[in-house]
Amino acid sequence: MTGENRGRSDDPLVPRAVLHRWSEAHDFTRAVFRGTAWTDGALRLESAEADETFVDHHGHATLEWEYATCSTGWRDLPFPAEELIPSWTALTPAGTRLMVRLRVRDAAGDASPWYVMAHWASDDAVVHRTTVPGQTGPFGTADVDVFVAAPGRPASAYELEVRLARARGAVEGPTVHALHLAASSTPPDHHQAVSGPAGAWGKVLDVPRRSQELHTGHSPQWDGGGEAWSAPACTAMLVEYFGHGPQTAEMAWIDPADTAPQVDFTARAVYDYAYKGCGNWAFNAAYPARYGLGGMVTRLRSLSELERFICAGIPVATAQSFRIGELAGAGYSPAGSIKIVCGFTPDGDVMVNDPLSATDEEVRRVYRRGEFERVWLSASGGGGVVYLVHPHDLPLPANVAGLDPNW
Repeated sequence: MTGENRGRSDDPLVPRAVLHRWSEAHDFTRAVFRGTAWTDGALRLESAEADETFVDHHGHATLEWEYATCSTGWRDLPFPAEELIPSWTALTPAGTRLMVRLRVRDAAGDASPWYVMAHWASDDAVVHRTTVPGQTGPFGTADVDVFVAAPGRPASAYELEVRLARARGAVEGPTVHALHLAASSTPPDHHQAVSGPAGAWGKVLDVPRRSQELHTGHSPQWDGGGEAWSAPACTAMLVEYFGHGPQTAEMAWIDPADTAPQVDFTARAVYDYAYKGCGNWAFNAAYPARYGLGGMVTRLRSLSELERFICAGIPVATAQSFRIGELAGAGYSPAGSIKIVCGFTPDGDVMVNDPLSATDEEVRRVYRRGEFERVWLSASGGGGVVYLVHPHDLPLPANVAGLDPNW
């Protein structure tokens, strides 16, 4: 049985994953619009629901804003979920922003309060994009970009809300082209057999190679490059792979001696000012929207599932954390790392762009399939988290028949 077919059982010891998406008019049939509307392929601010004073705790002026909201309504989950991750594809012209909130319901039908998952804007000229620390209660915790349910109290349903806001005097409002919610359950002691082939063995995508280590010491206000920049290095590689990225004029603030200024630019564009880092998965998935690309965060159940994306021409950013020696040949970072799966050897081992490398030339690595899959899928190592970037005219592969759709 290949890895693609795992997950059919309701066995609580089997990992589960599902993704819900709102990107077409019919997805919003149960949504509650308060001053917003889905028109011309996006959720838009049509009329102000209310006004608010927004305090930016990271240095920008306190401003008066008007806003409108859209709630998905309660959405049942096909299994009790321990973790939920929202992500979005949106554009926020100058003087506009989003707030993304989430609440959950447990098996008894009790509902949590709202958790703020993000205050987000494409740039940092008017507001600083940030998560909100300190949100812990009896239902769970907003842990940066992930809602983690309290032990023994998994989520059986949830509601997602997005607030579209514009500063007083702003001509335009934000536009949201897609919302996503990834929910998962990963048993802590689960160990699965290595997945089998699914069509991508021997296929490799020519993803540009960018080392995060070449940026050590850059931009200390955005976490200083080097070991801290695996996510922006990977996101820059994905955007560049599809032929997009910042123009020279946009990068004028970067040292002209920098051989890959797009990495520095991306770090600033994904930086979470409360978390004080560049590793927020949702922020990395949201950044490519400014170049007309879609992005989402989800969880995959095996490398066999990931192979479908390689066959479709879409490299995948994977998140993993591991101890020294668990992934032979990999550089070690105590904070974990992001890597780009570019393809597979003819024997099924994993071809990776690993930015934790001394030079661009050393970025391309090969990791043993079993080791990579075990580290990436384990509850302590990443739980199968990925973020995806793709042009809207490049379709995602079909989901695996018989399993909950997870992209």
